[in-house]
Amino acid sequence: MATKLQENPVSEVDSEMGNNVSGSGVMKDSPVVERALSRSKLYLLLSWSYLYPEDDEFLEYLQSGEFVEDGRVSLASLKKTVDGEGGEDAEEHLDSLNSYFDEIEEWVSSEGINWNIQDLRDDHRRVFSNVISLDCPPYETLFGNDHIFGQSYVMGDISGFYNAFGLQMSQDIHERLDHLSVELEFLHFLAYKESYALCHDTQEKLQTVVDAEKKFVKEHVGRWVPLFSGMLKKKADFGFYRMLADLTSALVAFEIGFLNVTPQPYSETDYRPAHFMGPEGQSYECGAQDQGNELNLLMNEVGAQEFLDKGNQDQEDSGS
Repeated sequence: MATKLQENPVSEVDSEMGNNVSGSGVMKDSPVVERALSRSKLYLLLSWSYLYPEDDEFLEYLQSGEFVEDGRVSLASLKKTVDGEGGEDAEEHLDSLNSYFDEIEEWVSSEGINWNIQDLRDDHRRVFSNVISLDCPPYETLFGNDHIFGQSYVMGDISGFYNAFGLQMSQDIHERLDHLSVELEFLHFLAYKESYALCHDTQEKLQTVVDAEKKFVKEHVGRWVPLFSGMLKKKADFGFYRMLADLTSALVAFEIGFLNVTPQPYSETDYRPAHFMGPEGQSYECGAQDQGNELNLLMNEVGAQEFLDKGNQDQEDSGS
């Protein structure tokens, strides 16, 4: 699959990995390691599902049955290893996830098996469109931020999480860093890193990873994805992406309980694309083109950077 996040060539996190000979003393086949790996796998499955299908790889993964099988194996492992954690609804969320994988299996056998890559692309466009769909945009910064500078703050916070773990956006994926696929891949990375830390790192480093998982779900994924999933289910209405909405909603609900965090989820009244009020009352709506991942692209989309540059120039002229 195409990886959206990649490790920086030089990073403090990388240089520290593997240098702790004592580690946390956990065996690789222990339940806690298996649990972290299972959560990591589920995040990865969903992350891959949201990408625009550039080639046949993901469709073949679906049609071969491996997508469903990998999901079921991960869920079976989670059920064995959760051991009462995740709150009273944990088992219900896991059962829901299993039923949604059953639905995907039925869809593949009845319809998806006959699809070609263009069919999957057309369905992706039907739901998400070629530009940012305002019906169910898979971008966090379009939720709860009615001003461009609010978006910039959230984008900077997300970037800070990635940078803290030595990650940067891959040049092969033309997506913004607040895209749901990228955020889910980050959680996949953290859960996988948790499994490594359990076996090889100190308790302090393990806690750093777990704390990052909790904070990212509480302050980001847990806030906007529940609303997004509902919007996606309504927009897709049928087919793979409708079932993907259910999968996403159930997994995030499980993770919120498992990590024991309490996000403040956005409601429908919190969803409004950001506007930037320019000179003379001109309003620019955010989100014209679905391309790029740099903050300056976001600023340029709404004319904010140009306006800021003009303001700075006016100040210099008046001071001269």
